[in-house]
Amino acid sequence: MMETYGDDVWHYAYFLTRSRDLADDIAQDTFVKAYGALDSFRGEARVKTWLLAIVRNTAFTGRRSAFARRVRLQADPPGKSRESAEDEYMRRSDREEIWNAVMKLPDRYREVLVLDLKHGLPLTETAKLLGIAEGTVKSRLHRARAKVAKALKGWES
Repeated sequence: MMETYGDDVWHYAYFLTRSRDLADDIAQDTFVKAYGALDSFRGEARVKTWLLAIVRNTAFTGRRSAFARRVRLQADPPGKSRESAEDEYMRRSDREEIWNAVMKLPDRYREVLVLDLKHGLPLTETAKLLGIAEGTVKSRLHRARAKVAKALKGWES
């Protein structure tokens, strides 16, 4: 499971927490919990959806912990590069601006957008995972795309 779904689990944890360290911890906890609950997997959803639900629950449980309420971790420092600043900018600026716009979205919009674009979950599975109606998923997805488009339009000008 880790080889097949490890990247998806980590990326979803990262998008929920915006922290590489927390994403590492949540991804590890997710697979430990999944291994312990393999016998309770009913097969009502795909394994990937089941794992992403565990990621989400683990991340939100962590947010409610006393430590998380008292301590606000800073965002990851920017990575150092061996390329010249100009080359790096030209190669990565568009992609970074798009993901920066996505990461600035409110949680409810960012989450549906990431589940759709990054993880390719259908609307029905996204709705089940988040515990909301399909119509709500559709409207949040529409609003998320509109907000990203608006942010990118401002960036271009």
